[in-house]
Amino acid sequence: MNISIREMRERNVKRAIREEREVQFMQQRDETKIRPKVRLSEIERIMRKERYIVPPPSRTMLLRLIEDGTFETAGSSPTSLGWLVYEDSFREWVRSLDDE
Repeated sequence: MNISIREMRERNVKRAIREEREVQFMQQRDETKIRPKVRLSEIERIMRKERYIVPPPSRTMLLRLIEDGTFETAGSSPTSLGWLVYEDSFREWVRSLDDE
């Protein structure tokens, strides 16, 4: 199988373009990191299971933590799935309990 120099160059150019597109795709994917979100009911379950505070805070108290900005949420009102709290803000609040 004889491949001309021209064909080899075309293949190399196509390969380089494909590799560049893959690199761009990976960079875009890394730039759009998604913050995990947790439903408020799941936070209640985690608090009962892990026993961070015994007895765990009421739903009303958790809603106050949302209202005062302690828990960051996806949006300013409940979604169709209820309140979605960013997991990192919940974990940060739990850590702050030990600092007090």
